[in-house]
Amino acid sequence: MQSDIFSPGQILNNTYEIIRVLGRGGTGEVYLAHNLVVERNVAIKALNARFSGNSDYVELIKREEQMRNIVNDAVVRYSECSRSDAGHVFLVMDYIEGESLNQLMLDRRLDDHALMIVAHRVLEGLVATHGRGIVHRDLSPDNIILRDGLPERATIIDFGIAKDTAAGARTIVGNEFAGKYEYAAPEQLDGKADARSDLYGLGSLLLAAARGDIPQVGTSPGEVVRFKRNPLDSTGIKPPLKDLIDWLARPDPADRPQSAAEALNRLEGWLKPDTARDSAPKKPGRARAPLVLATLLALLTGTGIWLWASGRFSPALPEAVPYRLNASLDADGHGTLSGNAPDAGIANALRTAFREVSDVMPPEDALSLARGMPDETWPDDVADLLVLASALANWELAVSDSSARLSGLAPDMATRDALTETLTGWQAQSGMSVVTDLAAGPENLSWAALQPYLDQMATCGALRAPADQPTDFALHDRITVIGDLASAGDADIIRNTLAPVIGDRELRLETTVLNEDLCKIRAVLPVAASGGMSLWLGRGATGEAVLNGVFQTGENPVVDVQLPATVTGASLWVMVVDNTGKVFHILPNINQPVSLVDDLGTVDSGVRRVRVLWSLDQMRGNAERIGIRVTEDNFGKSEIIAILSTTPLFDLRRPRDESVSSVAEALAETLAGRDDQIIGVASRIIDARP
Repeated sequence: MQSDIFSPGQILNNTYEIIRVLGRGGTGEVYLAHNLVVERNVAIKALNARFSGNSDYVELIKREEQMRNIVNDAVVRYSECSRSDAGHVFLVMDYIEGESLNQLMLDRRLDDHALMIVAHRVLEGLVATHGRGIVHRDLSPDNIILRDGLPERATIIDFGIAKDTAAGARTIVGNEFAGKYEYAAPEQLDGKADARSDLYGLGSLLLAAARGDIPQVGTSPGEVVRFKRNPLDSTGIKPPLKDLIDWLARPDPADRPQSAAEALNRLEGWLKPDTARDSAPKKPGRARAPLVLATLLALLTGTGIWLWASGRFSPALPEAVPYRLNASLDADGHGTLSGNAPDAGIANALRTAFREVSDVMPPEDALSLARGMPDETWPDDVADLLVLASALANWELAVSDSSARLSGLAPDMATRDALTETLTGWQAQSGMSVVTDLAAGPENLSWAALQPYLDQMATCGALRAPADQPTDFALHDRITVIGDLASAGDADIIRNTLAPVIGDRELRLETTVLNEDLCKIRAVLPVAASGGMSLWLGRGATGEAVLNGVFQTGENPVVDVQLPATVTGASLWVMVVDNTGKVFHILPNINQPVSLVDDLGTVDSGVRRVRVLWSLDQMRGNAERIGIRVTEDNFGKSEIIAILSTTPLFDLRRPRDESVSSVAEALAETLAGRDDQIIGVASRIIDARP
């Protein structure tokens, strides 16, 4: 289907290059685009011409843009709302990589625990948006993206305008209503919506995801209204997911949670181990098998204890319902232990087991003696879990009857993966159910730790951080790497190499694949700051600045080198690395031998501007000036490079043009041992297109 809005390769507002369509609907489209100024992929939601003139639809876009001040990892980030030259209203937002919950639920069913984690994440996002007075009104599975397929990275977006048909649900807009019949709260059908409407939407989308199917609410407005009057049918869904869905999606808003924060608080309680004793499974007898983490098991066997002593408890002991043990070790080495034990001997054995894995000996009264232990293997199971937890840098273990929850920070991804695999097998052996919430470290990570890896993987000049990026990264922070690559496959190598290094952090590569010739020159350029020097690109016909470096057929690029007027006595060398395998020396050149900056350009307001590529009108009749025009013979990416040094870069004048290999060899030779003479290096890409 041909778009009536934007086309691949089109550039909006001199900034956003359209890459491809992400979604298409009756009112508009969503595109993947590339910000050519900051070198970052974004998503652009655009209304088609018909709806760009409709105040109701434009108002929806404007409301969404109001979220730009909300910074929460569970909510897509917005940057600007604008209108194209053709009159299309569009909204720019972060591009979230990952499948939608809608895609996942139709491909495969997520288990209940994964959906509970998704719900937790969405509620965190709703707490942030509702706190700013913003109601989503269109929560549905296609508006929840799981970054990297992870439930704990679920992110709320709103591509409803562009994906209303693709999701199989009908988006309806007007009279203050925007939503999908299948997931909208009953009150939305009357044009009313508040924060509790979003909670209904969350409940209904969780039910759809649990069943793996889009709800059938009727084929006429009357049928939809009657459907919405009744509670959702959650038959077959097991608690606590069923309890959550039923609570969130009650027809009357007064019967739902009154805020996302209230729902989040109760959900966190449900995510903890089940405390209902009668639901705890009875475990069959078994022979205890060695654990996969043999080095950790040695800690347990080294205590020389068998944690069960047969016999009946004293009738005087109170009964504990549920039977608990809570243990933790924080990053500073402070440990705590509390809970129950059937007698003093087992209490002392559990205290000793805790000391072996934490180097902290709990007080003698840390565990309360009580009846009600689920079965005779319970102390051994708890000791196993303590040993397994010791693989983590810090951790919390909560055991309730035959259920447990283990959370904490693994030092790296390999440790987390090994522990997760071990726990999976251990649960089948022990009969105890374990819920995990494990992050992969390192807990603290600096850019300095990443730079050596990036230096080794650089194939086309330095890989670096954006200027505004912090130098230290907490867990779940985004790490952005910018630069150029020699081939598309280099990006996969970088991701695979850094994945085990960064742990639970998001890696974003904002790189451009350049041709081999450009990369050969990049490889020998000195590593230096700009020295205050920059390159200005413009159109020769109009003098208009071109921020993105894109020029089309017939256009005449002009280039100025800009540097502080205070820089004197320095030598300037400027070259163009063409996409035909040649390098053109444009300053100095055979007709313009001067390279001393004092004798070049003009000074205005403290800035010296040295024109090195001229407009065609300016170069006529002046043999010293060089100019170019974009034709089909020079389509592609070329790079203009300026090097400012205390002495001339080359002793002898270079020919007007020569091969890339020849220049690369000459540069490597002349730059050897002259790092202290390089004042600055600046470069820009000229992208010639049809």
